[in-house]
Amino acid sequence: MQRALGGKVCTGFETGLAKLARVNDDTPIAGRTIEKVEARGKWLLVHFSGDLILLTHMLMSGSWHLYRTGETWFMGKDRMRVVFYTADWQAVAFNVPVAEFHTARSLERSTQVPKLGLDVLGETYSVDGGIARLKAYAMEHPAAEIAVVLLNQRVLAGLGNVYKSEVAFAAGVNPFRAMSTITEREMAVMAEVAGRWMKVNVLDGAGDSIVTYSGNRRTTGASSRDDRLWVYGRQGQECRRCGALVQMRKQGEQARSTYWCPECQPWLPAPGQCAEAPQGRMVKLLGPRRRVGC
Repeated sequence: MQRALGGKVCTGFETGLAKLARVNDDTPIAGRTIEKVEARGKWLLVHFSGDLILLTHMLMSGSWHLYRTGETWFMGKDRMRVVFYTADWQAVAFNVPVAEFHTARSLERSTQVPKLGLDVLGETYSVDGGIARLKAYAMEHPAAEIAVVLLNQRVLAGLGNVYKSEVAFAAGVNPFRAMSTITEREMAVMAEVAGRWMKVNVLDGAGDSIVTYSGNRRTTGASSRDDRLWVYGRQGQECRRCGALVQMRKQGEQARSTYWCPECQPWLPAPGQCAEAPQGRMVKLLGPRRRVGC
Protein backbone atom coordinates (compact mmCIF):
# COMPACT_ATOMS: atom_id res chain seq x y z
CA MET A 1 0.00 0.00 0.00
CA GLN A 2 2.87 2.36 0.71
CA ARG A 3 4.41 1.71 -2.71
CA ALA A 4 1.09 2.30 -4.45
CA LEU A 5 -0.29 5.17 -2.39
CA GLY A 6 2.53 6.96 -0.58
CA GLY A 7 2.81 10.59 -1.66
CA LYS A 8 -0.36 10.43 -3.79
CA VAL A 9 -3.36 12.76 -3.46
CA CYS A 10 -6.60 11.22 -2.23
CA THR A 11 -9.26 12.01 -4.84
CA GLY A 12 -12.24 10.43 -3.08
CA PHE A 13 -13.34 8.75 0.14
CA GLU A 14 -16.30 6.56 1.11
CA THR A 15 -17.17 4.69 4.28
CA GLY A 16 -19.97 2.61 5.72
CA LEU A 17 -19.01 3.56 9.28
CA ALA A 18 -20.83 6.49 10.86
CA LYS A 19 -17.97 7.67 13.06
CA LEU A 20 -15.62 7.89 10.05
CA ALA A 21 -18.31 9.56 7.95
CA ARG A 22 -18.73 12.29 10.57
CA VAL A 23 -15.01 13.10 10.44
CA ASN A 24 -15.12 13.16 6.65
CA ASP A 25 -18.11 15.53 6.74
CA ASP A 26 -16.30 17.94 9.07
CA THR A 27 -12.82 17.68 7.52
CA PRO A 28 -13.01 16.04 4.06
CA ILE A 29 -10.43 13.38 3.22
CA ALA A 30 -10.46 14.09 -0.51
CA GLY A 31 -7.72 16.53 -1.43
CA ARG A 32 -5.35 15.40 1.29
CA THR A 33 -2.01 13.77 0.48
CA ILE A 34 -1.43 10.21 1.65
CA GLU A 35 1.88 10.89 3.36
CA LYS A 36 2.63 7.36 4.54
CA VAL A 37 1.12 3.91 5.02
CA GLU A 38 2.71 1.83 7.78
CA ALA A 39 2.12 -1.34 9.77
CA ARG A 40 2.73 -1.51 13.51
CA GLY A 41 2.24 -5.07 14.60
CA LYS A 42 -1.23 -5.96 13.37
CA TRP A 43 -2.36 -2.33 13.08
CA LEU A 44 -2.38 -0.44 9.78
CA LEU A 45 -1.95 3.33 9.83
CA VAL A 46 -2.67 5.59 6.86
CA HIS A 47 -1.24 9.07 7.45
CA PHE A 48 -3.02 11.88 5.62
CA SER A 49 -1.80 15.46 5.40
CA GLY A 50 -3.34 17.86 7.88
CA ASP A 51 -2.61 15.62 10.91
CA LEU A 52 -5.17 12.91 10.26
CA ILE A 53 -4.44 9.20 10.67
CA LEU A 54 -6.72 6.32 9.71
CA LEU A 55 -6.10 3.44 12.12
CA THR A 56 -7.46 -0.03 11.30
CA HIS A 57 -7.17 -3.55 12.69
CA MET A 58 -8.42 -6.51 10.65
CA LEU A 59 -8.82 -9.03 13.50
CA MET A 60 -10.01 -12.34 12.01
CA SER A 61 -12.42 -11.12 9.35
CA GLY A 62 -11.03 -7.98 7.74
CA SER A 63 -8.77 -7.37 4.74
CA TRP A 64 -7.35 -4.48 2.77
CA HIS A 65 -7.40 -4.74 -1.03
CA LEU A 66 -5.67 -2.66 -3.68
CA TYR A 67 -7.31 -2.28 -7.09
CA ARG A 68 -6.30 -0.39 -10.18
CA THR A 69 -8.82 2.26 -11.17
CA GLY A 70 -11.68 0.52 -12.96
CA GLU A 71 -10.92 -2.98 -11.69
CA THR A 72 -13.77 -5.09 -10.28
CA TRP A 73 -13.70 -5.69 -6.55
CA PHE A 74 -13.42 -9.28 -5.33
CA MET A 75 -16.07 -8.63 -2.66
CA GLY A 76 -19.42 -6.88 -2.73
CA LYS A 77 -19.87 -3.26 -1.73
CA ASP A 78 -21.97 -4.37 1.24
CA ARG A 79 -18.74 -5.62 2.83
CA MET A 80 -16.87 -2.38 2.20
CA ARG A 81 -16.10 -0.39 5.34
CA VAL A 82 -13.62 2.14 3.95
CA VAL A 83 -12.42 3.04 0.47
CA PHE A 84 -10.21 5.88 -0.69
CA TYR A 85 -9.15 6.69 -4.21
CA THR A 86 -6.13 8.13 -5.97
CA ALA A 87 -5.71 8.77 -9.68
CA ASP A 88 -4.46 5.20 -10.24
CA TRP A 89 -5.57 3.13 -7.25
CA GLN A 90 -8.48 2.22 -5.01
CA ALA A 91 -7.70 1.01 -1.46
CA VAL A 92 -10.64 -0.88 0.01
CA ALA A 93 -11.08 -2.22 3.55
CA PHE A 94 -13.57 -5.11 3.64
CA ASN A 95 -15.15 -6.35 6.88
CA VAL A 96 -12.66 -4.39 8.97
CA PRO A 97 -14.05 -4.37 12.52
CA VAL A 98 -11.81 -1.64 13.95
CA ALA A 99 -11.43 1.66 12.11
CA GLU A 100 -10.77 5.03 13.72
CA PHE A 101 -9.49 8.46 12.78
CA HIS A 102 -6.80 9.95 15.00
CA THR A 103 -4.55 12.96 15.21
CA ALA A 104 -0.93 12.41 16.20
CA ARG A 105 -1.79 13.49 19.74
CA SER A 106 -4.86 11.27 20.14
CA LEU A 107 -2.88 8.32 18.76
CA GLU A 108 -0.27 8.83 21.47
CA ARG A 109 -3.05 8.56 24.05
CA SER A 110 -4.42 5.36 22.50
CA THR A 111 -4.37 2.40 24.88
CA GLN A 112 -3.16 0.00 22.19
CA VAL A 113 -0.85 1.20 19.44
CA PRO A 114 1.86 3.18 21.30
CA LYS A 115 2.35 0.30 23.75
CA LEU A 116 3.15 -2.35 21.16
CA GLY A 117 6.24 -4.45 21.68
CA LEU A 118 9.06 -5.08 19.22
CA ASP A 119 7.58 -5.59 15.74
CA VAL A 120 8.79 -8.90 14.30
CA LEU A 121 8.50 -7.42 10.80
CA GLY A 122 9.98 -4.05 11.72
CA GLU A 123 13.23 -2.81 10.24
CA THR A 124 14.83 -2.66 13.68
CA TYR A 125 13.85 -6.19 14.72
CA SER A 126 16.70 -8.50 15.76
CA VAL A 127 17.05 -11.83 17.52
CA ASP A 128 18.85 -10.12 20.41
CA GLY A 129 16.00 -7.65 20.68
CA GLY A 130 13.46 -10.46 20.73
CA ILE A 131 15.38 -12.29 23.45
CA ALA A 132 15.56 -9.11 25.51
CA ARG A 133 11.79 -8.61 25.31
CA LEU A 134 11.07 -12.20 26.32
CA LYS A 135 13.59 -12.14 29.18
CA ALA A 136 12.21 -8.87 30.52
CA TYR A 137 8.67 -10.21 30.48
CA ALA A 138 9.79 -13.45 32.15
CA MET A 139 11.32 -11.45 34.99
CA GLU A 140 8.04 -9.62 35.62
CA HIS A 141 5.68 -12.52 34.88
CA PRO A 142 7.49 -15.79 35.65
CA ALA A 143 4.28 -17.85 35.80
CA ALA A 144 2.95 -16.70 32.41
CA GLU A 145 2.60 -19.46 29.82
CA ILE A 146 4.92 -19.04 26.85
CA ALA A 147 2.28 -19.40 24.11
CA VAL A 148 0.15 -16.72 25.77
CA VAL A 149 3.22 -14.47 25.90
CA LEU A 150 3.94 -15.04 22.20
CA LEU A 151 0.45 -13.68 21.47
CA ASN A 152 0.96 -10.66 23.71
CA GLN A 153 1.38 -7.75 21.29
CA ARG A 154 3.09 -5.69 23.99
CA VAL A 155 5.94 -8.20 24.07
CA LEU A 156 6.41 -9.10 20.38
CA ALA A 157 4.05 -7.39 17.96
CA GLY A 158 2.84 -9.19 14.87
CA LEU A 159 2.55 -12.86 15.82
CA GLY A 160 -0.91 -14.40 15.57
CA ASN A 161 -2.48 -17.58 16.84
CA VAL A 162 -1.14 -19.78 14.03
CA TYR A 163 2.46 -18.65 14.50
CA LYS A 164 2.20 -18.90 18.28
CA SER A 165 1.88 -22.68 17.99
CA GLU A 166 4.35 -22.99 15.11
CA VAL A 167 7.09 -20.94 16.78
CA ALA A 168 6.81 -22.92 20.02
CA PHE A 169 7.06 -26.15 18.02
CA ALA A 170 10.19 -24.94 16.22
CA ALA A 171 11.92 -24.42 19.57
CA GLY A 172 10.70 -27.72 21.02
CA VAL A 173 8.93 -25.75 23.75
CA ASN A 174 5.71 -27.00 25.31
CA PRO A 175 3.29 -24.06 24.87
CA PHE A 176 2.01 -24.34 28.45
CA ARG A 177 5.41 -23.97 30.11
CA ALA A 178 5.92 -21.07 32.49
CA MET A 179 8.25 -18.29 31.42
CA SER A 180 10.46 -19.12 34.40
CA THR A 181 11.36 -22.43 32.72
CA ILE A 182 12.21 -21.02 29.29
CA THR A 183 15.96 -20.96 28.61
CA GLU A 184 17.78 -18.23 26.74
CA ARG A 185 18.60 -20.73 23.98
CA GLU A 186 14.90 -21.49 23.56
CA MET A 187 14.10 -17.79 23.52
CA ALA A 188 16.75 -17.30 20.84
CA VAL A 189 15.22 -19.99 18.62
CA MET A 190 11.72 -18.53 19.01
CA ALA A 191 12.93 -14.98 18.37
CA GLU A 192 14.83 -16.03 15.23
CA VAL A 193 12.06 -18.23 13.83
CA ALA A 194 9.38 -15.61 14.54
CA GLY A 195 11.13 -13.01 12.41
CA ARG A 196 12.21 -15.40 9.66
CA TRP A 197 8.86 -17.16 9.20
CA MET A 198 6.87 -13.95 9.27
CA LYS A 199 9.07 -12.48 6.54
CA VAL A 200 8.66 -15.62 4.43
CA ASN A 201 4.93 -15.11 4.59
CA VAL A 202 4.96 -11.54 3.30
CA LEU A 203 7.57 -11.97 0.58
CA ASP A 204 6.38 -13.45 -2.70
CA GLY A 205 9.67 -13.62 -4.60
CA ALA A 206 8.38 -11.24 -7.25
CA GLY A 207 10.74 -8.38 -6.48
CA ASP A 208 9.31 -4.91 -5.97
CA SER A 209 6.16 -5.43 -8.03
CA ILE A 210 2.81 -5.07 -6.29
CA VAL A 211 0.95 -8.37 -6.22
CA THR A 212 -1.99 -9.89 -4.40
CA TYR A 213 -0.84 -12.00 -1.45
CA SER A 214 -2.85 -15.20 -1.08
CA GLY A 215 -2.49 -15.31 2.69
CA ASN A 216 -1.66 -19.03 3.01
CA ARG A 217 0.54 -19.21 6.10
CA ARG A 218 3.46 -21.57 5.73
CA THR A 219 6.24 -22.75 8.02
CA THR A 220 7.32 -26.18 6.76
CA GLY A 221 8.62 -25.00 3.39
CA ALA A 222 6.35 -27.47 1.60
CA SER A 223 4.54 -26.20 -1.48
CA SER A 224 1.42 -28.29 -0.87
CA ARG A 225 -1.39 -26.43 0.90
CA ASP A 226 -2.07 -29.47 3.10
CA ASP A 227 1.55 -29.74 4.24
CA ARG A 228 2.35 -26.10 4.94
CA LEU A 229 2.16 -26.11 8.77
CA TRP A 230 3.86 -28.22 11.44
CA VAL A 231 1.16 -28.50 14.10
CA TYR A 232 -1.51 -25.80 13.81
CA GLY A 233 -4.91 -27.21 12.85
CA ARG A 234 -3.58 -30.80 12.88
CA GLN A 235 -5.16 -32.17 16.05
CA GLY A 236 -5.19 -35.99 16.02
CA GLN A 237 -2.82 -36.20 13.06
CA GLU A 238 0.72 -37.55 13.20
CA CYS A 239 3.52 -35.12 13.93
CA ARG A 240 5.55 -34.50 10.80
CA ARG A 241 8.76 -35.06 12.78
CA CYS A 242 8.16 -37.95 15.18
CA GLY A 243 4.78 -39.50 14.41
CA ALA A 244 3.15 -38.73 17.78
CA LEU A 245 -0.41 -37.43 17.63
CA VAL A 246 -0.71 -33.63 17.61
CA GLN A 247 -2.84 -32.31 20.47
CA MET A 248 -4.99 -29.20 20.88
CA ARG A 249 -6.19 -27.37 23.95
CA LYS A 250 -7.80 -23.99 24.56
CA GLN A 251 -5.44 -21.62 26.32
CA GLY A 252 -5.48 -18.24 28.01
CA GLU A 253 -8.28 -15.85 28.91
CA GLN A 254 -9.40 -15.70 25.29
CA ALA A 255 -9.44 -19.51 25.03
CA ARG A 256 -7.41 -19.55 21.83
CA SER A 257 -6.66 -22.93 20.25
CA THR A 258 -3.09 -24.12 20.91
CA TYR A 259 -1.56 -27.07 19.04
CA TRP A 260 1.56 -29.01 20.01
CA CYS A 261 3.34 -32.32 19.72
CA PRO A 262 3.67 -33.93 23.17
CA GLU A 263 6.85 -35.76 22.16
CA CYS A 264 8.71 -32.97 20.34
CA GLN A 265 7.54 -30.44 22.96
CA PRO A 266 7.79 -32.26 26.31
CA TRP A 267 6.26 -30.81 29.44
CA LEU A 268 8.75 -29.30 31.89
CA PRO A 269 7.22 -27.95 35.09
CA ALA A 270 8.31 -24.81 36.86
CA PRO A 271 10.19 -25.32 40.14
CA GLY A 272 7.79 -26.56 42.81
CA GLN A 273 5.07 -27.55 40.34
CA CYS A 274 3.66 -31.01 39.81
CA ALA A 275 5.34 -32.78 36.91
CA GLU A 276 2.02 -33.78 35.40
CA ALA A 277 1.23 -32.40 31.97
CA PRO A 278 -1.44 -29.64 31.84
CA GLN A 279 -4.85 -30.92 32.97
CA GLY A 280 -3.56 -34.47 33.26
CA ARG A 281 -3.34 -34.95 29.52
CA MET A 282 -1.85 -38.10 28.05
CA VAL A 283 1.69 -37.57 26.85
CA LYS A 284 3.32 -39.81 24.26
CA LEU A 285 6.91 -40.56 25.24
CA LEU A 286 9.53 -42.58 23.41
CA GLY A 287 7.92 -45.77 24.70
CA PRO A 288 4.25 -46.69 25.18
CA ARG A 289 1.77 -43.92 25.93
CA ARG A 290 1.49 -43.27 29.65
CA ARG A 291 0.51 -40.52 32.09
CA VAL A 292 3.23 -38.38 33.60
CA GLY A 293 2.70 -38.24 37.36
CA CYS A 294 4.01 -36.30 40.34
